[in-house]
Order: sequence, then structure tokens, then C-alpha cells
Amino acid sequence: MCGCGSSSRNPKSYSLKQAEESSAKDKTSKSRKMPKRVPISKQLASIKALGKGSDLEKAVTTLVLVYNNAADAEGKLIRSEAKKLLQTEFTHFIQGQEGKPKYQEILASFDENKNEPIDFEDFMVQTLSITLMSDLLEDIKKCAKK
Repeated sequence: MCGCGSSSRNPKSYSLKQAEESSAKDKTSKSRKMPKRVPISKQLASIKALGKGSDLEKAVTTLVLVYNNAADAEGKLIRSEAKKLLQTEFTHFIQGQEGKPKYQEILASFDENKNEPIDFEDFMVQTLSITLMSDLLEDIKKCAKK
């Protein structure tokens, strides 16, 4: 286990199908508010294949679940919502990056046609771009030297 909250075992199992059904009901609202959903940790616990999964498999699955919970019924996310999701979920990765041209370029890409939907692949490209641009690897290396 990686030690994060989402890799802890929970004896109560939740079905992803139940989460999808409840999210479909929530999405009937025109206002696109983030509906209440089953927590990611509980969704992860319900995926039997992850019981013996590696930390990397669990991390990628968590990323997919975060996207899926925010996406509409067709699996798309409006650009403005994708931007907000990344700014909310990547708060610590973004800190100190605001002045970098690459970061500003990524944010600008969300502002262009902000009501246009993006798919999971496009979201992943932007997510990985922010991750690569962040100071995460440097921070990890500094911690390893201590």
C-alpha cells in the first residue's frame, strides 16, 4: 500500500455502477454543479482488480475516477470545468508555477472555447503537462537526499 487514504482497505464495498447511476440522476440538472458522489477511496475499494494492484495502478485509477466523477454522461468535460478541476485538485503542484510561460499557456488553452468539451485523453495531456512542469520531481529528490 502506498500509505495514502485511497489505498486503505474498506470492508464495505461500493459498486461503481451504483455511483454511475446516482451520477446520471444528478446530471439531469442544467446547472452543472458538482453532484455528490461516492468518495474516490470507496470507489477504489470496490474495484476488485486493484486489491493486489501496484501503487502506480492505484494512482492512475484514482486519476480516471476523478475525471469520471466530473465528466458528463458522454465522458466529456467542459474546458472551463476542466480548468477548475485541475486548479482545485492540483493546488500544490501549481503553487509557484503561475509565472511560468508553460503554465500560462496551459491555462490559456482552457480559456479558448471554454464551453467546448474535452475528452479524457486531452485532460490527461494537460494533467501530465502540469505535473511535468511542477517542482514535484525536484522536491522528491531533495527529500531523498535528507
